[in-house]
Amino acid sequence: MSRVRSVLLFSSLALLCACSKSGRGGTGSPDDAMGEGNIPLAEPGSELADVNFAYDSAALSSSAKNTLRENAQWLLDNPSTNVVVEGHCDERGTAEYNMALGLRRSQSVSDYLRSLGVSGSQLDQVSYGEELPLDPASNESAWSKNRRAHFSAK
Repeated sequence: MSRVRSVLLFSSLALLCACSKSGRGGTGSPDDAMGEGNIPLAEPGSELADVNFAYDSAALSSSAKNTLRENAQWLLDNPSTNVVVEGHCDERGTAEYNMALGLRRSQSVSDYLRSLGVSGSQLDQVSYGEELPLDPASNESAWSKNRRAHFSAK
């Protein structure tokens, strides 16, 4: 329970700090912040792809596992690259529940990557719950995009 509170506190502080900055440029669109589901990391042209989840689940689908196998190979080929696995949820459910679910999602992804040989020291986990939607609409299409694990450079 205290770990969830710590994650909630850290995430809240991180969001507050991120919201207080201005003048960064860009259009303010989701593409500026999140790209198109992939984030470029250490080397030009190298990317780690997001994985999506079913409603109210942290279980990895076969499609997610295929994507994570490719991500694992990239991480194994780039052992000096460290990433944060971000767990995200759609807007349904309470904020507290979604923070916990987002953490389970990031842990599920990290656990699978470690099972494929990726060093745990390359991976950190964080949950943003429903706070950073990829698509702000309130429909099934948006919700399915928002139920994801996203990789960011550490």
